[in-house]
Amino acid sequence: MSERFDISDDERRAIDSDLAAAESRQGTGQYIEDVMRERMQRRSFLKATGAVGAAAVAATFAPGLFARQTAIAGSAPAYGNRLQFQPILATAEDQIKVPDGYQWDLVLSWGDPLLPGAPAFDFTNQTAAAQAQQFGFNCDYIGHFVLPPQVREAVASNGALDSSVGEWLQHRYAHFSSKPGRCLLVVNHEYTSGSEMFPGYDASAPSEQQVLVEIEAHGCSVVELTGTHAGGQRFVHDSPFNRRITGTTGIAIGGPLRGDPRMRTSYSPEGKWVKGMFNNCSGGKTPWGTVLTCEENFDQYFANFGALPADSDAYKVSARIPATTGASERKWENFVERFDLAKEPNEYARFGYIVEIDPYDPTFRPIKRTALGRFKHEAANTAVGKNGRVAVYSGDDTRFEYMYKFITSGTFEPTDRAHNLKLLNYGTLYVAKFNADGTGAWLPLTADNPALAGWTLNDILINTRGAGDLVGATKMDRPEDVDVNPVTGKVYAALTNNTKRTTVASDAGEVAANPRTPNPYGHIIELIEDDDNAESTTFTWDIFILCGNPKDATQGTFFAGFDQSQVSPIACPDNVAFDDDGNLWIATDGMINSPDFEDTTLGVGTSGNHINDGVFAVPTEGSDRGWLRQFLSGIPGGEICGPEFSGDNAHFYCGIQHPGEGGGLPNTISAWPTGNDPTKPSVIVVYTEDHKKIGA
Repeated sequence: MSERFDISDDERRAIDSDLAAAESRQGTGQYIEDVMRERMQRRSFLKATGAVGAAAVAATFAPGLFARQTAIAGSAPAYGNRLQFQPILATAEDQIKVPDGYQWDLVLSWGDPLLPGAPAFDFTNQTAAAQAQQFGFNCDYIGHFVLPPQVREAVASNGALDSSVGEWLQHRYAHFSSKPGRCLLVVNHEYTSGSEMFPGYDASAPSEQQVLVEIEAHGCSVVELTGTHAGGQRFVHDSPFNRRITGTTGIAIGGPLRGDPRMRTSYSPEGKWVKGMFNNCSGGKTPWGTVLTCEENFDQYFANFGALPADSDAYKVSARIPATTGASERKWENFVERFDLAKEPNEYARFGYIVEIDPYDPTFRPIKRTALGRFKHEAANTAVGKNGRVAVYSGDDTRFEYMYKFITSGTFEPTDRAHNLKLLNYGTLYVAKFNADGTGAWLPLTADNPALAGWTLNDILINTRGAGDLVGATKMDRPEDVDVNPVTGKVYAALTNNTKRTTVASDAGEVAANPRTPNPYGHIIELIEDDDNAESTTFTWDIFILCGNPKDATQGTFFAGFDQSQVSPIACPDNVAFDDDGNLWIATDGMINSPDFEDTTLGVGTSGNHINDGVFAVPTEGSDRGWLRQFLSGIPGGEICGPEFSGDNAHFYCGIQHPGEGGGLPNTISAWPTGNDPTKPSVIVVYTEDHKKIGA
C-alpha cells in the first residue's frame, strides 16, 4: 500500500482533518502496544536470556517480551532450510539488485498491450480506450496459477471454462506441479499517480481525458506467461486468458448485501451490480483456483461526504471510513458524477470489499464478496480448517485498525468447483483481540453478539469498523498482509508502521504508555490457532520480528532471538509470501522514508541516500529461525509488492510499484526501467539459469 502525494497542502490538511475525525470515532478496545506493554511487565527478560546488561532492558523495546520464542528457536525440530544465498547490501542505486547467481527479467510494464488489437503505448497521447486494453498503472498483488494444457486447450477452443473442464480442474488443482511452461499471473493495479503519468499534469485541475485514463488504469490484469530458453518467462500476446478488469468493468455484488437498499444507485437500482473496483492492493488465492483481490484506500476517489445528512444511512454506514468532506484529491467528480456523493450518495458503500475473480475463465464476472466485510482490505489469504470450512485472513491497512478472519458456513469440496465458487457468500466474520498473556480471541461480528445489540448482519458488513469498535477489538499498527505458513499452519501478520503513535497527550486515541512510540519501522506477529485449526476462535501469539536497523540499539530490534549482528536491516514490512519450505519472504514499503536508514555503499553516514525498498527472506523454524537476509533491492521511490513463487519455486515474481515517485514528471527520481521518461511500474521475474529453487 502507498499514499499519493500529488495534491496541494490545503487539500492534504483537509484530508488529514477528515482522517483525524474518523480516528476520534474509533472504539475503546486496547491498542496493540498497550497489550505488548502489559505482557512485557509479566515476563522476565533476564530469566529468559541470562546475564544481559541493564542497558538492553532500557532500550526502546524490552526483548523479555519475546522470551518464549527465543527458547523455541533453539529447540525447534530440524526443518529443511534451503536459504543459502549470500545477502545483498541495501542500496539507493537506480537498478534492481539480486544475489550472485540470480538474474531478473522484465515481464510486463504499464501500457504494454494485452488484448487483441490493443494499440502500442503512446505516452503523449493516452486515451481511456487504449488504457482499457493495456497493462494498468502500478502493480501490487501478484498471484501465480499453473495453466495445464487441458485447460488452455479447452478455453482456446470454447472461449470459456465449461463445467466439465472446471470439475476436472478442481479434482487436480491441489496436485498441479509447475515446471517451465505456461502459467497465469493476476496482477493488481492499485492506484494511479497523474504526476508520474502525464506531461504537464495539474493535480488541482486534471483534464477529463486524464481522469478517464486513470479510471481505466485501475483494477487488475490476468495474463498468460510461457517459459524462455534462458529460464525466464515472457508474456503470451495472443492468449485467450489475457484480460483487464478496470474501474468501469461490471461487477456483481454477492453475499448478504446484494440488493440491500444502501447499495442501490442510478447505475443499479436493484443494488446488485457495481461499476469497477479501485485501489486493489494485496490479495490471495482460494483452494479452488480463484483469486481474491482487495479494495483498500477507496476513500480517495469520492467527494462531498460532508454533503450527506448526518442522520442519513449513507453517512452513518461510512462515518468510520469517510471520504473527503469536500472535493476529492483526484477531482474525478468533476467529470464522472458517481464519484460525487452529493449526487450519488450510495455509491461509496459499494466499495471496500474483497473481489473474487476466476483467472481460468475469461467470461467469469467478478463478484464482490460482501460477507467478508467492508474496510480497507489488505490481503485475503486462505486456509482449510479441520472440519473443511475455509478461513480467510485480512488486515485493515490503517493506523489503529483491526485484523479480521472470515470462516465459511459451508465446507470446501475437493471435487466440486461449482459448489466452492459459492462458499464466500455466507459465513461468520471475526475480529482479533490480543491479550497481554500471549493469548487471543477471534470475536464474532454477528447480530447475536450482545455487544452488537440492535445491529443486523448487513449493518455489520457495511460498517465493519464500527462493529469492531463495539466488540473491543485490538487496535493495530497498520495491519497489512496476513498469511498462513503452508508448512506449519502458523499465521504471520505484517504491521507496517505507525508514525502517528507519538505520545499519550498528542495521539488521536490518547495512547497509553507504549513500548514503541512512535513505531516507524513496523513489526511482524506470529499467531498460532488453537488446535492448529484455522476454524478456531482462540489463538496464541508472539512477536516474530521487530523491524529496524539492528546496528542501532536505540531502535529495539528483535529477530526471533537470532544473533542480530548477522541480520539485514529492514523496515516497513508490507506484503509477505512463503516458499515451499515455509521460509517467510517479506516485501517492504517505506524504507526510503525510514529514519537512520542510509546507503552505506555510497559512504558511511552519507546524508540523504535513503535505501530502496527490498525483499527479505527469513526461516520461521529451526536453528536459523530469525536469520533475516536481503534478497532483492528495488528502485528509488518505488515499493516492492506482490512477492510470489511459481509452483516449483524456481521463479520469484514481484512488482516494482511507482518507481521514481516523489519528483513528478519530468523530475522523477528514477529512470527505470527504460532509462527515459516516464518511469513505468512493472512486474519482474527472478530465476537462475539452472532452474534451481529460489533461495537455495
